[in-house]
Amino acid sequence: QLQLVESGGGLVQPGGSLRLSCAVSGLLLHFYSIGWFRQAPGKEREGVSCIGTSNSSTKYVASVKGRFTISRDNAKNTVYLQMNSLKPEDTAVYYCAAEAYIPCTVHPGSYDYWGQGTQVTVSS
Repeated sequence: QLQLVESGGGLVQPGGSLRLSCAVSGLLLHFYSIGWFRQAPGKEREGVSCIGTSNSSTKYVASVKGRFTISRDNAKNTVYLQMNSLKPEDTAVYYCAAEAYIPCTVHPGSYDYWGQGTQVTVSS
C-alpha cells in the first residue's frame, strides 16, 4: 500500500529553519517525482518545490528560491525539504506528493498520491 508521511513541522520564529521529511512506502522511490506543496488557511494549495528521479532535477517557486532546498535519499525512501530564513508568510500545512514517470513539476494536479500534511507556523 502506497503511503506518504510528512514530519518535521512545528513552530519557529521568523528567520529560523525547519527540515521537513516525506517518508514513502509501498513504492520504489527512484521511479517517482516528488513535490512539496502548501496550503494556508483560506488559500488554494500551491506548489513549493519538486524533485525528479535524480537530484539534479529540481524546481522552486519564486517565493522560496534561495531559502528552501529539496533533496532525496532513495535508499531511505525519503525526500527532504530544508527550509531556511522562514517568514510568517511561509505558515501553512505542507504536503508531499508522488507520481511516477513524470518530470519534476509543481502543479498539484499532476500528482495522484498525497500525504496528510504537517503544520508549519512561523511566528514570533
